[in-house]
Amino acid sequence: MKIVIFGSGGVGGYFGGRLAQAGEQVTFIARGGHLKTIQESGLKVSSIQGDFLIYPAQATDSTESIGVVDLIILATKAWQLDSALETIRPLIGKSTAILPLLNGMEHIDVLVSTFGKEHVLGGLCRISSFVEGAGHIRHMGIQPIISFGELDNSRTKRIEEIYKIFSTIEGATVEIPPDIRIAMWEKFILISSTSGVGAVSRLPINQCRDIPEFRNMLIHAMQETVNVARARGVLVTDVLINEIMKRIDAIPTGMFTSMQKDIMEGRPSELDHQIGAVIRMGRMVNIPVPVHENIYAELLPLEQKARGIK
Repeated sequence: MKIVIFGSGGVGGYFGGRLAQAGEQVTFIARGGHLKTIQESGLKVSSIQGDFLIYPAQATDSTESIGVVDLIILATKAWQLDSALETIRPLIGKSTAILPLLNGMEHIDVLVSTFGKEHVLGGLCRISSFVEGAGHIRHMGIQPIISFGELDNSRTKRIEEIYKIFSTIEGATVEIPPDIRIAMWEKFILISSTSGVGAVSRLPINQCRDIPEFRNMLIHAMQETVNVARARGVLVTDVLINEIMKRIDAIPTGMFTSMQKDIMEGRPSELDHQIGAVIRMGRMVNIPVPVHENIYAELLPLEQKARGIK
């Protein structure tokens, strides 16, 4: 299978590296010093499950030089999606599948409206990984999980083929959920709450969960997003928040979400695509989300500063 990793950061670099390690034909889309190092020295992955090096690694910043591919793994930041749309168009042929691993929910509608439902899969992953330096990905925690499926949940030939290739990689759990949209919402409920509360607190997730005021904020934020999901027709279970809190209680010490790290380090973040998205979707279905509105108001000045907005 001819695969392109569009967004070779912590998520794309890790899963793309594992697929290349398993012998798949993988091309990494990268830029700047990250691209140059991958081209010259390969892609290095430092992982709690064993380090490895992909050398030589196929990498470029030009999608036009690649041609049509079978699978695009889209792993950019959510706010980079708009600029990615035209860039990935030369990669798309009649049977190309796009597997987005973005945080958020709104990107699915954007991809479907741009490329058609026949090209778009639902997808999500769970991993703690980041770019440690040019050409170097570090996986520091969480057993990697990747889940995907057709948007109508049918078990198509391409889904079975993608499942087969991901099942060959080392150290990852691969899932085809019964309902991919519910699975995506469940992750969104987790990541948006931990990202927002974590960015407000400036504390690792284990400290947030142990301080009663922040724990209470986490639970209320999740309940707001659950209410929004249900108002949009998503069948979220009554026990979901308790299940997520058990997962949060098991998170190792010292872990931060990617949005939280971006905000704390003064970089543009996914604030609008996580917290802002809950607010927008809540307004569309007349569901109040005051916790999210307060989080957004507190973090917006930092986001504007990071983006150079006065």
